[in-house]
Amino acid sequence: MNDRCATRGTALLGVLALHAAILIAPAAIAQQDVEFDAFNIPVAPLGLANQPLPEGPFTFKTGEDMDIRVVVVTDEIEFPWSLAILPNLDMLVTTRAGEVRVLRDGVLDPEPVAGGPDSFWTGISGLPGAVHGYQDIVLHPQFADNGIVYLTYTKPVGDQATALGLGRARWDGEALAGFEDIYVGHEGSAGPSRMAFGHDGALYFTASGGSAQELDNLGGKVLRINDDGSIPEDNPFIGKEGALPEIYTIGHRNSLGLAVHPATGDVWQHENGPNGGDEINVLARGANYGWPIVSLGRTYPGPWQDGKGPGHEGYVPPIVYWMPAIAASGMAFYTGDALPQWKGDVFVGGLRYGEIPGTGQLQRILFNQDMEELRREVLLADLKQRIRDVRQGPDGLLYVITDEQAGAVLRIEPAN
Repeated sequence: MNDRCATRGTALLGVLALHAAILIAPAAIAQQDVEFDAFNIPVAPLGLANQPLPEGPFTFKTGEDMDIRVVVVTDEIEFPWSLAILPNLDMLVTTRAGEVRVLRDGVLDPEPVAGGPDSFWTGISGLPGAVHGYQDIVLHPQFADNGIVYLTYTKPVGDQATALGLGRARWDGEALAGFEDIYVGHEGSAGPSRMAFGHDGALYFTASGGSAQELDNLGGKVLRINDDGSIPEDNPFIGKEGALPEIYTIGHRNSLGLAVHPATGDVWQHENGPNGGDEINVLARGANYGWPIVSLGRTYPGPWQDGKGPGHEGYVPPIVYWMPAIAASGMAFYTGDALPQWKGDVFVGGLRYGEIPGTGQLQRILFNQDMEELRREVLLADLKQRIRDVRQGPDGLLYVITDEQAGAVLRIEPAN
């Protein structure tokens, strides 16, 4: 644990009625014992098995009779969270413990990158109460000229609280130079938070937790700011009494995926449902996506979330949903030429696959010209790894990271 990892976490053990699991609660946030409610915890496998990655590389036959090879770039990063691939194919990888690690020419630097902010983290991925220190990392659209990278993280804001932080720095090849916060949410705001630059130049990012239907807090929202942290004048709730001006859409649950459609420029977002009901949404300015009033998932005891059945009457429905859940995390559109049968498809990581604890998948989803789902293909399930993020590199290949104690960066390339 380095200097940026919180030292204020206190282990709090509990036997959960539906799963034997460990909940580690931050002492800075929870100063008293937590009462466990068996009906308000996820029933999905929590990924505590920490499955070892088999020896690679691996070859798989995929749809359209295309063979792929999966190459292990590194398997030495503890619980990676996101990655940014630089124009020269070097990689910046964030970790849940509040580090940025760098791979140069495919080799992991043994030392964390200097210059990042202090963060707070605690807990085991997939468990209630887990707080992730560093989260998403993205490059400025003009990174080749300005070298600016953006980072979301859990920011300590005093001895008793945290907030969602978003900052930027210049990557000088060795460190994050001149890091500065450009956005800090209100006390109690939280991640997980994903980011994406829109075709309009604005920076979209997500916030979870809180009251998704209320405009006076960040919880369950997608937010929109300029690249310097200022608020765009055309945001939908500007001037509305009691509304935060950075809000772009509302009614979301835990948002773990954000990507921009390369042709339409639409911002796509996905979120984890409760007991099932993970979904992909196409975001529209000022729209309401329904959580927690409606959902295509069930509550943990079993009934539908809205008490009647699946539906989105009065709210914007998703274009894709999962039942059962895959615990969707990370999303990327494939636009390259190296894997031609996949061009135009969207890829979503999954932290679970079936009923096997500690295993995940990568899903390929095909759409027609009207953005209607055609079919899905499950990839990488045989590796039994929780997939945390997926990105396309400038080399036209796909890269994924695994949410494991010995976390890996994997490269997907043609087998031939």
